[in-house]
Amino acid sequence: MTDPTRYLLTGANGWLGQRVALALTQGNAEMGASGGHPVRALVQPGEDTTGLAKLGVEIVSGDLRDPAARADLMRGAAGGILVHLAGVIHPVGGVKVFTEVNVEGTASLVQDARTAEVSRVVVMSSNSPFGANRTVDGLFTEESPYNPYMGYGRSKKAMEEMLRARMGEPGWPEIVVLRAPWFYGPGQPPRQSRFFTMIKAGRFPVMGAGANRRSMGYVDSLAFGILLASQTQSAAGKFFWIADERPYPMAEVIETVRTVLSEDFGMAVSPRTLHVPAIIADLARIADASLQGVGLYNQEIHVLSEMNLTIACSIERAKAELGYRPLVDLREGMRRSVQWCLDNGIAI
Repeated sequence: MTDPTRYLLTGANGWLGQRVALALTQGNAEMGASGGHPVRALVQPGEDTTGLAKLGVEIVSGDLRDPAARADLMRGAAGGILVHLAGVIHPVGGVKVFTEVNVEGTASLVQDARTAEVSRVVVMSSNSPFGANRTVDGLFTEESPYNPYMGYGRSKKAMEEMLRARMGEPGWPEIVVLRAPWFYGPGQPPRQSRFFTMIKAGRFPVMGAGANRRSMGYVDSLAFGILLASQTQSAAGKFFWIADERPYPMAEVIETVRTVLSEDFGMAVSPRTLHVPAIIADLARIADASLQGVGLYNQEIHVLSEMNLTIACSIERAKAELGYRPLVDLREGMRRSVQWCLDNGIAI
């Protein structure tokens, strides 16, 4: 029997994926999610799936590029919903994997979803296909033109264009594309914990005065947006930005983390702000582009290259058409993130 409430997840063992799996299976009162959905997840071989197994998630071990693994994921999935979160952001084996996974892997997955008669596909994209805002007060909307940032941005642009071509075509599942910025919140990877540690020690580099703005997304708010996109009938064939209510100047982000660490957790926090010339990020951008031009990738250089850019979006369409709302503000989200670190033995 077709089960229209079945969810298929890729990237389920990632930061955002685990929060989506938790909401689908166990529910989340803040989202109004009751849980109880059967979930099957495609997970990279060798990854620890203990957490997903405890949620009752059915695990399919395999790579997105493996046709047999995709077929296993799609077993009996007619009428179900596919949430595609898997992708490569920081490649280990060179930049060619951007295309192999983010573009070709997604295209193959959506084709398989069509064959399996999946009813809807929700795909997570990024701010990277749009690069940086032209002014510090600018906001990306769903109508903003593409201006991709480096290899990752080019791959996500190509992915979006491929999906756009399939939207509304006979025989294809309904497709919804979400664009999310910088994540934060519980379940964070080591790079985000290092962010807290550097701020605490007064060693996090702020480019210039830190006036450039960044949209950020509390991870459960993003998960909430995903659930809404999967269930809102009118979302089919559309693109939505999902983030916090407003973008934040980088100086405000740093000061908020500093306040949370000191006032909410009683930590000794350095009052020092490490201001560095914005040209450092400009030089990192040149180095990043040069490395990627010859097929190489360095994560630290890439992250540094974005540090003086304004990357900000409007969430007005998601609010109006999905009923989306950010679940918490920046301070509460950062507080929960720090609490999660401490609860899980991660030193800050």
